[in-house]
Amino acid sequence: MTAASTQPDRVEKVGVRKLAVNKDFRKLVLARIAVQWGEGLFQASLGGAVVFNPEREANPTAVALAFTVLLLPYSVIGPFAGALLDRWDRRQVLLVANLIRIPMVLLVAATVGLGYGGVPLYTAALLAAGTTRFILAGLSASLPHVVSRENLVEANAAAATIGAITAVVGGSCAILLRGLVGAGNQGSGWVTVVSAVGSALAVWAVLSFRRSQLGPDEVHEAARAVVAIAHGLGDGVRAAARTPSVAAGFVALIMHRLSFGAMIVAGLLMMRNYFTDSGPWRAGMGGVGEVLLFAAAGIMLAALVTPWLQHRLGQRIMLCGALGLSAVAQLVLVVPAYLPLLLAGAFVIAGTGQVIKLCVDTAVQRDVADELRGRVFALYDTLLNVIQVAAAALAALVLPDNGVSYPLLVGAAVVYLLGIPAYLVIDRRPA
Repeated sequence: MTAASTQPDRVEKVGVRKLAVNKDFRKLVLARIAVQWGEGLFQASLGGAVVFNPEREANPTAVALAFTVLLLPYSVIGPFAGALLDRWDRRQVLLVANLIRIPMVLLVAATVGLGYGGVPLYTAALLAAGTTRFILAGLSASLPHVVSRENLVEANAAAATIGAITAVVGGSCAILLRGLVGAGNQGSGWVTVVSAVGSALAVWAVLSFRRSQLGPDEVHEAARAVVAIAHGLGDGVRAAARTPSVAAGFVALIMHRLSFGAMIVAGLLMMRNYFTDSGPWRAGMGGVGEVLLFAAAGIMLAALVTPWLQHRLGQRIMLCGALGLSAVAQLVLVVPAYLPLLLAGAFVIAGTGQVIKLCVDTAVQRDVADELRGRVFALYDTLLNVIQVAAAALAALVLPDNGVSYPLLVGAAVVYLLGIPAYLVIDRRPA
């Protein structure tokens, strides 16, 4: 074996060792764990209150509305808030945003517990979910300030994957708590209250950083930052468009999330109205918990293999392969609408989605200048959320109450496949 062929192994091993002893990286991951555990619990409690609450009706429209509430807020405020991440001290922004989120979550809990729905519930949830997306974009933009450039692949894989798994754990905690306090309005309200603990822990973690330690490299006065907010979306679009690796990665991730978003709505309806308990596999809210566990296993596997494969194969082969594998899994495991196969499909498709996300995160952190990175991450979240909201709305229009529509299930596989040529065309254009 030549020296050149062993270089990726040495880079990867050294990178992992550096991360293990990097105190600042561990603190940033702790903040992400706290935020995403609370967000996972919050999303599951809200989903349980809307979809699996015996005191409320559930249909495709109700599921799509709940999905929209969790995704739409950042689609509206993200591009403008991203300008703050590039001009104000990110440590201070993260601190204030987490403090603001706590009373917002408690407001949602009170709304759910008192049995309110419609505009009061969705308005309160929009405020809480929007703040969370802002916090996560800030954490991603801060990562290059605590690890070196050559270790971004491993650091991003570790941070993003640990956060995603923690969100699944938070969702599982919500399911367990519902079993203890009840699945009605009051039980859902108390479960939502617990999710505020995540923001309180994140405040403690963020306080451990010094002012300005998380960037940006140049901090502007408040007045200049406010003026720059209006230009956030345009700045993010231009920065991404002139970076082929980022623009092509966005396309790959958007195509994956377009299909995945529609399948989330279909899967929730199947769990409530189509599947029944089969052997060790459960339907209803318990079945959702099993899906989350299988998805978490896929995400963990993605975290283990992505850095190793990315050093050897590169972003292009990784993303095209992940989209192709998603299409195969959709056709073989999801289309039959059979519960055990659906669990396997969740494992594969969640894993491939995480592979794509890790590659795109690294491209943004590596190829976009620090003074623009927050706006690009804000644009990143905005695009994904708009796409998933659109996918949920489309699914609500064509899905029956039991969630089984074979044209939609097959169409999702076609969308995965269309992402491959779209990615290659953009990736090969000159910067």
